[in-house]
Amino acid sequence: MASILDDIAKETGGKSFKTSKYGFDGIEVPRFDYDDHQQGFTWKRYGETVRHRNSTISLKERADQIIGEQPLFRYFLDGSRKAYKVDDMSYRRQIFPIIAGQVGVGCCQRVDGTMLPLKGKCDRHLVISLPKIAKSSDWDDDELSFEHLCKNLNEKVEISSKGVSFAKIMSYSIETERGNKIENKGIATIQDYMTQCEKTMVAKLVKEGYLLPNRFLLKDGSLEYQVFDITSSTELARFRNNYQFVVGASKSFNPAYCIDKNGKNNSSLIAQLPLYSRTPVQMYSSPRIGDMEFAIWFVRIRERRYTNNAFDGILKLEKILVTQKQIDEGLDSEEVDMITANIINERNPVCYGDDQRWANHLYPIYVTECYVKSKYLSNNMFLNLF
Repeated sequence: MASILDDIAKETGGKSFKTSKYGFDGIEVPRFDYDDHQQGFTWKRYGETVRHRNSTISLKERADQIIGEQPLFRYFLDGSRKAYKVDDMSYRRQIFPIIAGQVGVGCCQRVDGTMLPLKGKCDRHLVISLPKIAKSSDWDDDELSFEHLCKNLNEKVEISSKGVSFAKIMSYSIETERGNKIENKGIATIQDYMTQCEKTMVAKLVKEGYLLPNRFLLKDGSLEYQVFDITSSTELARFRNNYQFVVGASKSFNPAYCIDKNGKNNSSLIAQLPLYSRTPVQMYSSPRIGDMEFAIWFVRIRERRYTNNAFDGILKLEKILVTQKQIDEGLDSEEVDMITANIINERNPVCYGDDQRWANHLYPIYVTECYVKSKYLSNNMFLNLF
């Protein structure tokens, strides 16, 4: 019986080499991955209504004042992906990797202090990424070609009998920069698919009335979503409005882009943030994402003496500027302080011992992350699909 890889090769005019299958996690020398993006962006000006004279603002008193009140954050969103190399195939005398992945996006809620999954708000998708050069000669449209292939794969008995299916087959660019592995192109398409699933999940939460001024969503990681595909000003305004009550919290960030209002690196100032203090808010935009304006700031939630490196215990917080007033004047400093004070109060309990990133983890996010990953197929089961 022909395998999935045989069907892919037949449909796309390739030759399968049946090479070793493996997951990308843990096969290379460990490296530091940032939650935010490493491409350049433009720092514009202060991103809040109050112009602070000091370089740090203490929020310990504010955080203590709201202890016992209903927390601002009720919902917690995490998106993750696992990527695998499942084969090598040749097209036009050149060999390309076949990349597959599992994508998970889920949301948890806090009810009376207890973390619970939000019903119907956890999705797991199985995806495949092929080189752009791979397509059937019978199809002029790459997307239609891959949709047809995906349908055929899902109809195979060995797939349908396991109760799984592939959500999408994508293509990656075969052009790479010097020093960049072509596998990274395939992994990037899976990452992009994950962020699209995150955006879809946020839109669902907004449409169904979950997010309100006193029921914010805290998203794990950056909010730097590309919006080049949104050409209508009405659609862009709708997208922005979806993030009115959403805050992004990055556990790790690139210190090369810790910049002050004058465009100078101030990563040392970030690293020396006093406990329970934040930086002033900065406003920036990035050509890599399109017509979007962001407000970002940093806050320290753990004491330096208990951490392992300079940026442990510091979170990068992000909020999309939704209204024209916010774009013109920045976020209301009162809102910034309230968000930050609530973040400080989310610091306990901790996942010390279970995750090396414990110092930068907020427990509800950690629980949500564990929940999403629990929906994955095991590595062996996933790879045996191929």
